[in-house]
Amino acid sequence: MTLKYHTKHAPNEGYTSDEVLHLAEKELAAFVLTGEPIVIRIGSAKVLGSFLLQPDTLSMELAHIDNGGEGVLPAFWRLVRRLTQARGIGHIEWVVHAVRCAHPNLKLRRVLERRGSVVRTLPGLGEAYHLIDMPPARSAPASQAQR
Repeated sequence: MTLKYHTKHAPNEGYTSDEVLHLAEKELAAFVLTGEPIVIRIGSAKVLGSFLLQPDTLSMELAHIDNGGEGVLPAFWRLVRRLTQARGIGHIEWVVHAVRCAHPNLKLRRVLERRGSVVRTLPGLGEAYHLIDMPPARSAPASQAQR
């Protein structure tokens, strides 16, 4: 999976999922985890969202997905879980604005509901699919586990 993103500061950067996992904290914070809108290209899909790291929670707000098959969200979900696990972040807050779309994607709704998302009215955001996810605990490296 290759991610390309577009912001006012980085008009067309591209990274593989492994490269995203190995970005320095400073790079990730400067370009992606700003809370500002960003367009991410995953394969042929374009995802409009904003991403913000708060103490022990990575907030993922997805506003729109264009040209995405039903595999886009699960692939992105796996990447985000790997990222939070690698960085020791305890929670992922998913907010997906797919409740009142002009052309609803029923497959997307099924994927969200299977993952445990529920429709909630969120302060300042309105109705959206919402989930607080806890990635699997990060296991200690073998050298530390034996101590």
